[in-house]
Amino acid sequence: MPAPDVAALLSELERSEPGCAEHARSAVDWLTGGEPLETITELNVCEFLWYTLPTKARGDRAAIAHALGRLLRLGGLERYAAICVSPTTTRILRVYARAGEEAGMAAYQSALDATGVLPPDVPELRWSSIMGPEELGAHGACSAALELAIVSGQLSPDSRERIALTRRWLVTPRAELGGDNWLHRVQGERLNRWVLGRGTAWRELAQPFEVCLHAPIPVPEKDHLEALRWLLRVGDRQGGIPLTQRHNLARSVLAESTWSATELAAAREMAQTQLGALHRAGRRLVTTSVGQRLLADPVLLWESAAAALLAPVPGENDFGASAREVALMLLVNGSPAEREHVTAVIDCEEWQTAEVESSLAELGRRLDVFGLRIGGRLTPAGRSAALTALRNHALRPRQYVNLP
Repeated sequence: MPAPDVAALLSELERSEPGCAEHARSAVDWLTGGEPLETITELNVCEFLWYTLPTKARGDRAAIAHALGRLLRLGGLERYAAICVSPTTTRILRVYARAGEEAGMAAYQSALDATGVLPPDVPELRWSSIMGPEELGAHGACSAALELAIVSGQLSPDSRERIALTRRWLVTPRAELGGDNWLHRVQGERLNRWVLGRGTAWRELAQPFEVCLHAPIPVPEKDHLEALRWLLRVGDRQGGIPLTQRHNLARSVLAESTWSATELAAAREMAQTQLGALHRAGRRLVTTSVGQRLLADPVLLWESAAAALLAPVPGENDFGASAREVALMLLVNGSPAEREHVTAVIDCEEWQTAEVESSLAELGRRLDVFGLRIGGRLTPAGRSAALTALRNHALRPRQYVNLP
């Protein structure tokens, strides 16, 4: 069956339903962006009807949705045409009109989640809300694969198998990508954005890291993070870790360990605040389900602890994290992470130097908690942790400021 020709379909619609033709022409331009009609997916149709149409298009939106449905039906795209006149579309347009954009967006997101064609986050990749071209391509390809699996009956819209399918689609080499896979493409795009996005001095420092951060950083062979691991094991016992009335670690805990009170307190803060691996319940600390997973997986424990080197402290903005990123790059290069060096790269104002000093002190404390530096220089494990933290930060998804 030949692919539907938009111009021919519009001509036919003008003859049969002239009142619909102009609405349909406007809608299909929005929907396809000039691409052939056969390239559209369910995700494209839903995003147009439930987001673009009510927030960006003018005129009678219900009539535009109806006209698009007529055009799609003429083109043999019955399933997509049905979405245009579905009760869901009618309800969402009504919510936008009566309750405003915020309520409409919530209704749109809920309905989109229910379709099952929205690619879920997977361990290898959390999707951005602000996507570059490569990530958009990966997202669209994964959505099309999910749609095909749902339509063919291989999985249901709410099936957890959607995660497994998305993972396979991301990591499988693709002929259209020259043997590469979508995950590598997205990661390469994010790394390049991280290198190029913050000024000349930053780019000069970060450029050499673009290659070495592309592949996962090997985990050190020897055991590390012993104090953290010990606390999680004790917290997983019956009754957890006893605390004093002021919620400090009890003397019995300190007597049982081989670490100082200062070292254990720092490890506890990291586990509780940054990793979510310990939770205080009254005068006890108990290991959470997150902590149990970390205990069971040494690689995950190492990667999570390393990533926590750049985790924000309460009330801190991105400026502080940027200062710590620069410091880690300098330390990996064997240079001192002094305030003057850091401020020269991030080009901060004089009044911001106190914040830089605070961020650098926090980084030093975190490195010391895990024994990752000696005499101001990174140990081999410290270098591995620093690279892991930088990679994790560089590959994080881009989100709008009002999103978590």
